[in-house]
Amino acid sequence: MVVQYQGKQHGKATTFTIRIIGNNLSKSSSNYQTDLLVGDNKLPTFTTGIHQSLSNCLKEIYLFRKHNGIQFEASTEKVAKPLVPYDEVLYNYNKGALFMA
Repeated sequence: MVVQYQGKQHGKATTFTIRIIGNNLSKSSSNYQTDLLVGDNKLPTFTTGIHQSLSNCLKEIYLFRKHNGIQFEASTEKVAKPLVPYDEVLYNYNKGALFMA
């Protein structure tokens, strides 16, 4: 799943892309990995490990954003098609972690 936001990094307008990679290892567990990109460049988030929940992945992006002066405009969200409906539901449920106060 790929989601894009317009935003700013240290006051400079730019486009941010979140790439979510879900790996279903079994019927009872899933693992998630996220990449944060500015343009075509991948930003090095704090950990590169795989998380057991999408919520933890999005919290990591939030902390990285906060630490590096990155702001997303929630109203500019664009979700790339095609996508798995379950991924979209799960992302919509957990995306509040990106915009914590």
